[in-house]
Amino acid sequence: MTKTITPKELRAFWKTGREVALLDVREEGPFSEAHPLFALSVPVSEVEISLPTLVPRLGAPIVVYDDGEGYAERAATRIVALGYSDVAILEGGLSAYREVGEVYRDVNVPSKAFGELVEAIRHTPSLPANEVKQILETQEDVVVVDARRFEEYNTMSIPRGRSLPGGELVYRIHDVAPSPETLVIVNCAGRTRSIIGTQSLVNAGIPNRVVALRNGTIGWTLEGLGLESHQSARVDTPSNEARSHARSRAGRWAEHVGVPIIGTEDLSRFRSEAETRTLYTLDVRDPREYVAGHPAGFASAPGGQLVQATDEWLGVRGARVVLYDDDGVRARMAASWLIQMGWDVFVLSEAADLPAAEDSPISPNGQRAFRAITPHELHDRLNEVVVVDLARSPAYRKGHIPGAYFASGPELARDVATLDGNDPLVLTSPDGRVAAANLTEISALRSRELLILAGGTEAWHAAGYGLDSEANYLSEPIDVYKRPYEGTDNARANMQAYIDWELELVAQLANDGVSNFHVVR
Repeated sequence: MTKTITPKELRAFWKTGREVALLDVREEGPFSEAHPLFALSVPVSEVEISLPTLVPRLGAPIVVYDDGEGYAERAATRIVALGYSDVAILEGGLSAYREVGEVYRDVNVPSKAFGELVEAIRHTPSLPANEVKQILETQEDVVVVDARRFEEYNTMSIPRGRSLPGGELVYRIHDVAPSPETLVIVNCAGRTRSIIGTQSLVNAGIPNRVVALRNGTIGWTLEGLGLESHQSARVDTPSNEARSHARSRAGRWAEHVGVPIIGTEDLSRFRSEAETRTLYTLDVRDPREYVAGHPAGFASAPGGQLVQATDEWLGVRGARVVLYDDDGVRARMAASWLIQMGWDVFVLSEAADLPAAEDSPISPNGQRAFRAITPHELHDRLNEVVVVDLARSPAYRKGHIPGAYFASGPELARDVATLDGNDPLVLTSPDGRVAAANLTEISALRSRELLILAGGTEAWHAAGYGLDSEANYLSEPIDVYKRPYEGTDNARANMQAYIDWELELVAQLANDGVSNFHVVR
């Protein structure tokens, strides 16, 4: 019998800074409607894939919950099977937690709430969309930098925008705005990355006037203004002069905040203690630099996205974090924000001598001894088998094996049991890992032969076989929350509701009392 923990006991961990990971094991749709502040979205069907990186220490305290669906016990069993030793179920689930703490909508809430707190405390300068439009139409000495990931910028952007992800702003801004007279406008899709990006430049002390586009592309769209698409302008790698300016500015701000700088001996000590204190080691540089080469044991976590979505990299609240760059700028700026968000974070000196990584492919966790079928074999037998796809629904809609059913991971056994006939069942997912981890969930279907597609749908497509976009839903597609700030087909009411929600987050934080956020002036 898995042990339990009360909501009040859980909240005490956050208030006192002790390590704990809280996992919401429902699908992302229900998670986005209501969850505690520091909950992670880890559907029960994706435990084996997500948990090793989110919770790298097997002895870290883990708490799982659902909202009465019955997933928590199943998730706890699977987590223990992975080797985790301190797993508990939240007594009463989400409904019991509501009685003692705030529940939040949307995703990446800690970062978004922190961004709103920063704006409230620091009065981060911003301008509404119509005023920004007028400036862009009447002034030449203006630079517009888009603080999102390049892919988001490429999908939609405001006129004259250039891609400059938030973690790169202080590092690269000098070359695009060398004159202190140049106005710098920072935008994102909503609010958080433009607030944090603008305030990063203000904190670093650049001489320019810097403002955020208030409410980002959402605010722009709500005013009836047109967006551009498929733009590809990027801010280049900084010159030596720009690096020197950035290093000086970032260093001063990091020292003001109290960012600790460590060397290789400290890192070695942290690693030696990693079985008793959870450790994350993250490379905050541009992903292209990471791919070109990075230190052994460091995962890619671009600084702007790390601050924007801490819960996608840092699963154990109260853990120790070490950030790396090779320039003395980006890690210091990211760390300055994480410290204010209550993380125990350190920056590895850029002079540290570390061995380069020799990465090896990751093997699927939880794979059982079920027979695999190759893409060629599946192609030859496609009319004799039933294919069930565990991809997230947007990926499934974009393209899947012809005739494949979409299935919910948490409800896989329930929904597969509704299929008629006894034809062999082939389970797939994008790369096959989620499929491998969930075959045991349907092993009770003794009347069917159970197979896994080797390499998943990606291998099928790589073998030259076509994909279909006609949907066959075996399960209701509630696995992904439709973000009202991504893409170009969002309803006005949803966009406005999202902005209204963000503006309420500071009050929720104050009422909740567990964040341990502190904005440095």
